[in-house]
Amino acid sequence: MQHEIENINQALEEHLGAINDNSLEIQSLFDYMREIEIKMDKICQRLDQLQLSSDKLPTKPIITPLNKTEMRVFLTFYTEEQPLTFQEISKKINLPYTMIPDCLSALTQKGIPLQRSYFKNQLFIKLDPQFKELQAKENIVNLSLNSFME
Repeated sequence: MQHEIENINQALEEHLGAINDNSLEIQSLFDYMREIEIKMDKICQRLDQLQLSSDKLPTKPIITPLNKTEMRVFLTFYTEEQPLTFQEISKKINLPYTMIPDCLSALTQKGIPLQRSYFKNQLFIKLDPQFKELQAKENIVNLSLNSFME
């Protein structure tokens, strides 16, 4: 009888070992599935970003014609790489400082995208780099050589 109990215990121990081995295998498969889910989520996010960015393909903006003063302000931004303050714009084109905000507002209303930034409580403005590149390629504002000579 003792011998049969030992055989049963041994069989139960073997069975328990097999169950533990299977549990480890199931756990490793579960971990692997979780990693795959994480990778799938990342792929879905990237796909969403690509779809959103394809919706934002640059379209040619519609620019209302600029008057001479606005053209001078635009050319100042177009030929400068660094952002400018109102004072710097005023000096470069010999325009009263008080007229600069109105000119910038008019440019924005006519479709010229400007970027504003603050540094040490001072406002800096520059032409949007993508628009600047588009202007160089397609002359959206309709610049002529005479514009640069005036």
